[in-house]
Amino acid sequence: MKYTDELDKVSYSLGLSIASNLISSGVTTINAEAFIDGLNVVFSGKMPEIMPDEANNILQDYFDKLQQAKGKEAKAEGEKFLAENKKKEEIFKAKEEIMNARNELDKEIKERRGEIQSQEKRLFQREENIDKKSDNLEKKEKDLEAKRQELENEKLNLEKLISKQREELERISNLSSEEAKNQLLKEIDEQITNEKAILIKEKEQQFKEQADKMAKEIIGYSIQKCAADHSQETTVSIVSLPNDDMKGRIIGREGRNIKAIETLTGVDLIIDDTPEAVVLSGFDPLRREVARIALEKLIDDGRIHPSKIEEMVEKAKEELAETIKEEGERATLETGVMGLHPDLIKLIGKLKYRTSYGQNVLNHSIEVSNLARIMAEELGLDPKLARRAGLLHDIGKALDHDMEGTHVEIGVEVLKKYKENPAVINAVEAHHGDVEPQTIEAVLVQAADAISASRPGARRETLEAYIKRLQELESIADSFDGVDKSYAIQAGREIRIIVKPDKISDSQMVLLGRNISEKIEKEMDYPGQIKVNLVRETRVIDYAK
Repeated sequence: MKYTDELDKVSYSLGLSIASNLISSGVTTINAEAFIDGLNVVFSGKMPEIMPDEANNILQDYFDKLQQAKGKEAKAEGEKFLAENKKKEEIFKAKEEIMNARNELDKEIKERRGEIQSQEKRLFQREENIDKKSDNLEKKEKDLEAKRQELENEKLNLEKLISKQREELERISNLSSEEAKNQLLKEIDEQITNEKAILIKEKEQQFKEQADKMAKEIIGYSIQKCAADHSQETTVSIVSLPNDDMKGRIIGREGRNIKAIETLTGVDLIIDDTPEAVVLSGFDPLRREVARIALEKLIDDGRIHPSKIEEMVEKAKEELAETIKEEGERATLETGVMGLHPDLIKLIGKLKYRTSYGQNVLNHSIEVSNLARIMAEELGLDPKLARRAGLLHDIGKALDHDMEGTHVEIGVEVLKKYKENPAVINAVEAHHGDVEPQTIEAVLVQAADAISASRPGARRETLEAYIKRLQELESIADSFDGVDKSYAIQAGREIRIIVKPDKISDSQMVLLGRNISEKIEKEMDYPGQIKVNLVRETRVIDYAK
């Protein structure tokens, strides 16, 4: 033993005690030399390098630090402990969930096993039923086989009997089986053909009667809804005068005034014994209207001389142009036709001053538009297309004084120029039958045109004069050698001539057509132009039965 003396033992023991206390307090490392130096200073009563108060503060700070370090360490250990506990809880929850899932799975497996057992039981019962049915089918099959064999035997017996009867029939009728079959089929075919022809004829008659009745009803309804009063137009206009002295002023010195009016307007002034009236005569209604307006303005003004006449004629032309525009717009509004080109509206307005056999063309066009619309509505067709085509069907009559060709050709050309609807153009082109109508609306325009023109009082030409003109046209064509038959169609606008093919060749038809046209031009008076249509054909007719 190193320390034997009591003081040495006590000192050593004190060192052990102090070191143990220090370690328990958290002091794990010290400077032994400084520690012994401190002990020696205290025990010797010397002045210490660090005063007691300061030493206490140092120790207090040091132990606070040690305490904080222990606190952090204890906190870290606590957090570690909590984390480990949390993991254990999660593991526990996971184990619990696994146990629940396992229980549910066991339950589901148990249910599935029950269902499978039920299905197996049903399948087993079905197999038993199938086996029973199979046994029954085998039994029925044996029965059927026996019956089939029996029928086969009977069939053989019947065939023998039929063969015997056929031989007997052939012997009696002197016909083979094939000949007898053909004869029977022929008789049946003839019977069916006759019955079919009778049925077709009955249906055709029935449909015709129904169609005629429906057409009459629709036309009657349309005429009733479009009943209108239109006065007939003439080729003269009458201007009232305030007194007879005005006639001399209109004539002027040496007839200068009347010559100026007639030259500027292209209208003849007839000044006769009619009191307080001057008659304007001319076939162009636009010029006649200009002359009427200008003359009325001159009479109101009182100053009548060549320069004033020229001024009033120009004003009358401007006023007439504005009136034409207004009339065109009125017609489009009245018929409900929208989206027309402004130039087409002006042409429609011009129709107010155009007549056909005394019937005002603008009023006629409005009437045709309304009639076509009503019939289209009754038939479930397009009323917009019908009324548009009806309003524009005679648009060519606004220009037929200025352009070559029929009013149909001129109208089609004008509508194509302004890119009108092809269906409208077809209706205009087909309203006199020049081409085949491609739509039902075009056919309705034809019907509406005929209704408006044929209404009593609409046109000045009498029925007798109309028939006489057609007969005259046909008689001119019939007077030529080689003409078989001739038909005046399209209200006298076309003459269709059928020639004899054995007397007139194709090359001779050109000359014949020219000769007929020249004779018509020479001997007849007619408005517009007449189409001479020659037909030469050889027909061979047969029937496929």
